[in-house]
Amino acid sequence: MQLNTIKPATGAKHAKRRVGRGMGSGLGKTAGRGHNGQHSRAGGYHKVGFEGGQMPLQRRLPKRGFKSRQLKFNGEITLADLQRLDKDDVDLLTLKAAGLVGELIRHVKVIKSGELSRKVSLKGLGATAGAKAAIEAAGGSLA
Repeated sequence: MQLNTIKPATGAKHAKRRVGRGMGSGLGKTAGRGHNGQHSRAGGYHKVGFEGGQMPLQRRLPKRGFKSRQLKFNGEITLADLQRLDKDDVDLLTLKAAGLVGELIRHVKVIKSGELSRKVSLKGLGATAGAKAAIEAAGGSLA
């Protein structure tokens, strides 16, 4: 191999399309632009989604709410669920093993629904203000 024999790979280089160079070239007269209209003229363009002045689709449709993608990782249990559970120390793995929360759940919050009459110690779980008061009133704790 020598410097004067190096060539680009076959197919890597190709001639630019020369439009408007006579009928024999196949791209004469209208030069591949059709006959009339915005696209046939120099400087004629429009934004993506432009519908010729008609109200665009993304503005015709109503706006609807928002659903967080984090929802599938959040779970909740009630005080009644804790009452039925036969464990004194409760954490996320305990709840998954008991089938009270799904396998994908990463964050659990205890809500005040039902009664709790026994001492329960929560580790790594959140609780609403009412649930926290009920747990502490029953002699339990949150860590």
